[in-house]
Amino acid sequence: MALWMDAGSEPMTENEKADLIAISALKESAAIEFKEQGNECVRKGKKHYSEAIDCYTKAINQGVLSDSETSILFSNRSHVNLLLGNYRRALTDAEEAIRLSPENIKAVYRAAKAYMSLDLLNEAKSYCEKAIENDPSNEELKKLLKLVNAKKQEKEQHEAEVSKAVVQAKACLSAIEDRGVKIGKAMYRELTGLKKPMLDKSNILHWPVLLLYAEAMTSDFVEDFCETDMFATHLDMMFSEDSPPLPWDTNNEYTRDAIELYYEASSGIPLPSSRVLQYLLEGTKGSQAGTSGDKDTSLTKTPYSRRASSGMVKVNERRTLHDVLKEPGFVIPEIPVFYIVSKKSKFYKDFAAGKWSPPS
Repeated sequence: MALWMDAGSEPMTENEKADLIAISALKESAAIEFKEQGNECVRKGKKHYSEAIDCYTKAINQGVLSDSETSILFSNRSHVNLLLGNYRRALTDAEEAIRLSPENIKAVYRAAKAYMSLDLLNEAKSYCEKAIENDPSNEELKKLLKLVNAKKQEKEQHEAEVSKAVVQAKACLSAIEDRGVKIGKAMYRELTGLKKPMLDKSNILHWPVLLLYAEAMTSDFVEDFCETDMFATHLDMMFSEDSPPLPWDTNNEYTRDAIELYYEASSGIPLPSSRVLQYLLEGTKGSQAGTSGDKDTSLTKTPYSRRASSGMVKVNERRTLHDVLKEPGFVIPEIPVFYIVSKKSKFYKDFAAGKWSPPS
């Protein structure tokens, strides 16, 4: 009986030849039946997709169909895997279908769709273009190529925006490091949101600055405080004669001649460069960029000394923001924070004596 023949051996008798023909016919019939069952499962809907894959696999495993017929089976299985979101398997099946029958346009379409779903857009485009050369009237392929090109353009634009954001953030970081400015953890994000310094085309830093009235713990916010500006310039505008009094300053103690400005020295530990870069990228297109491989050095070029004077340090209003920010004891809590007090206020005595500190 041909059923018991050794693998690779040739039939010797007419009976053995007849048996082999009969077995082959049975396998072919089974393969066709499995194929039809698979097609029917696809028509029934998503709940039957796994069964359809099983049917196509059984049909392929019969190993008796021609290359072109087997190519259709692989292409059909690729189609179901696409529907299930199994894009890698869909691609493998589609490419095997193309290997068996390069003329199988559906297989090429499904390979292109799998490549697109895997975000391998150059490969998807190449498959579409080659298939359209062989089948210029295929509207489905043309639609897919148009979709691939649109996604490719969108991806390239996104990558360009990410690259621009990273370049800008690194340039800002470099400017901060060159100035010896130290950045620490945020303190008042609930008041400022995600504000960050910006570097202009003239290589000048522009900082958002939070001004806190220590007595009432209310605040003013300067969106753009150029590092070359003197503090006096901004305070003159904020406390000019035309400016309304602060709502809570019932005794009108916060006048231009009475206010003083302070920063808190040694209030934190400088963050490493990689952490500062993450902060500068936060909220931009580059926030998901892989910057973890960058060298993680300390922000300053010289070691930070904890021996710098601590507590509140009075700001000379005739100095520029740049001059103050680079002070050894100033660690900026993401953005510069300064405290305004009035010499006329009863609160001033406690503040000057060091009996007040910012809420933790």
